[in-house]
Amino acid sequence: MKKVAIIQSSYIPWKGYFDIIHDVDCFIFLDDVQYTNRDWRNRNKIKTNSGERWLTIPLGSNRDKLITEMEFKDLSWRETHLHSIERFYRRAEHFSKYYKLIKEYYYQHDWLRLSDFNQNFIKRFSTEILEIKTVFLDSSKINVKQKKLNKIIGLLEAVNGGYYLSGPLARNYIDESEFIKRNIKLYYKDYAGYPEYKQLYPPFSHYVSILDLLFNVGDDIKYYIWEWRENPKSKS
Repeated sequence: MKKVAIIQSSYIPWKGYFDIIHDVDCFIFLDDVQYTNRDWRNRNKIKTNSGERWLTIPLGSNRDKLITEMEFKDLSWRETHLHSIERFYRRAEHFSKYYKLIKEYYYQHDWLRLSDFNQNFIKRFSTEILEIKTVFLDSSKINVKQKKLNKIIGLLEAVNGGYYLSGPLARNYIDESEFIKRNIKLYYKDYAGYPEYKQLYPPFSHYVSILDLLFNVGDDIKYYIWEWRENPKSKS
């Protein structure tokens, strides 16, 4: 039974995003849906010596578009964000090992669209750093015309998905009976229990970009995302 997750792309996501990717056989970027302002599509948090800080990609005022249609005004944000990342993480134990690779992700292309950058970063991080074997697809390249929940179900049927892993907040609006009708098993991701690690700038926070975890724990990164469930020994 093929396990599938369907989620909008996010900017340098937190570890829970990659935890879901690891859990499934097929991960579909749901980017042919309405862009939402003040969300995770174009921003995320890092830790600093004065608290958590948002890194936000400016996208202008015209946002009545699909995620996949959102274009960058310019690319000056790359240098600004990388400068902040370097400034606040250069003292992290594994920063020097990974920063050059992360910077290469940012400058791989002269990106035109937010969705292209986000998807590329997520795929490369998943495969090159986390060694995840999950197959990635883009909803805009799958011919499903329905909206909202019917779109999710249509995408699942298009890829022969019999097991749908959803984020926990979807409990508020998903009609579970629609999955039962189609013999699709529905599960919600549980983010509880992530172990803490040696993080710069206390107090500790789980809800920051994956870069925080990478620079602080290095090669142990998989343990702090999913391996701890199988071998819950302390690595703090």
